[in-house]
Amino acid sequence: MHVGMGERVAGSSRSWSGQAAIALAVALVFVVAAYGAPPSTPYELNAILPLTGGAAFLGQPESQALRVLERLVNDKGGIQGHPVRFVIQDDQSSPQVGVQLANQVMAKRVPVIFGSTLVAICRAMAPLVKDGPVMYCFSPGIHPDEGSYVFTSSVSTADLAAATITFFRGKGWTRIAVLTSTDATGQDAEENINAAVALPQNQGVQIIVREHFNPTDVSVAAQIARIGAAKPQAVIAWSTGAPIGTVFKGIAQSGLSIPVATTNGNQTFAQMQQYAAFLPQDLYIPTSTWPAYQTLPAGRVKQAQKIFFDAFQAANLKPDLPPTLAWDPTLIVIDALRHLGTQATATQIRDYIIHLRGFAGVDGIYDFKTSPQRGLNLTDAIVTRWDPAKQTWDPVSRPQGIVK
Repeated sequence: MHVGMGERVAGSSRSWSGQAAIALAVALVFVVAAYGAPPSTPYELNAILPLTGGAAFLGQPESQALRVLERLVNDKGGIQGHPVRFVIQDDQSSPQVGVQLANQVMAKRVPVIFGSTLVAICRAMAPLVKDGPVMYCFSPGIHPDEGSYVFTSSVSTADLAAATITFFRGKGWTRIAVLTSTDATGQDAEENINAAVALPQNQGVQIIVREHFNPTDVSVAAQIARIGAAKPQAVIAWSTGAPIGTVFKGIAQSGLSIPVATTNGNQTFAQMQQYAAFLPQDLYIPTSTWPAYQTLPAGRVKQAQKIFFDAFQAANLKPDLPPTLAWDPTLIVIDALRHLGTQATATQIRDYIIHLRGFAGVDGIYDFKTSPQRGLNLTDAIVTRWDPAKQTWDPVSRPQGIVK
């Protein structure tokens, strides 16, 4: 009798449990319908990068950085429980393709687009996002309007030029030659170099010869000959990728043996290895603080760099400049989404970043109030020298390019 009663009670309990499970499932359907997918649903972040073409040497390692970040962020819980998934498309190093892809991504009504990498592509894409979404360009060579939906990576090329001139002046190299490409990258550089030389503290610095070349030129012998005839103490050669290889080869073949500075767009191990036979003996590259890990004092930036280098080591990768261009911007957007939630709009994300201060990244402490749309300034710029023996870029200046 007692056993039978127990069986009836257990059966009643199992029957109630089944009804409760059905009721819970129905409730979850209504919750999902009302509030969106469960937390395990991936949150997609779209990036447009040059995976092929002339700028692939930048886009490919930036793509790798996003994959490393994807694992790191998801190991830390993603965004409010949602794993992150990067959707990366190839703009083929073409502004036209970049615009086409940006329009396609915007049709999905996403709040954020990462990329592209080249000045020309970012400039072509920027007018499309006048009213959103947020576009975080990985090129330091654009200068977005304050309060716009466009943000840009790393230290400004204007500040890199200023740090270079400060460093040259500190070394006593005041007669300078400038060789720039005729594309958007070279035009931006020449404007920034002119502005840096015009600063009061640089009144003793002279640009004694200016030369230009087309990125498709196979030789710059004539330009190098004119530079050599002017007898400068140092050269600033500003272009990226294959064109700078043409310049380095031309300098080597001419026998010109003076210090050469170039953009940090060339701060890649692949290029240093590819051009090793004809790299300038004294090659200086202005950049952000990322190569200074060994000499940085303990603090939040050093800790951010440790996380960065450890993550790449775990992936059996050795990072150079391009991954840094993608790293901090992506973490800044993820920080915004973790605070705002996965339903955040482009305007909310833009406003969050505009007011962000004190964010520690591999390139420095970001303050978007004092440095709108970028977060970094001249105090985050240093000058490095390529050391072929150690296969690294040694910091040779203090912040702002001041000689050590």
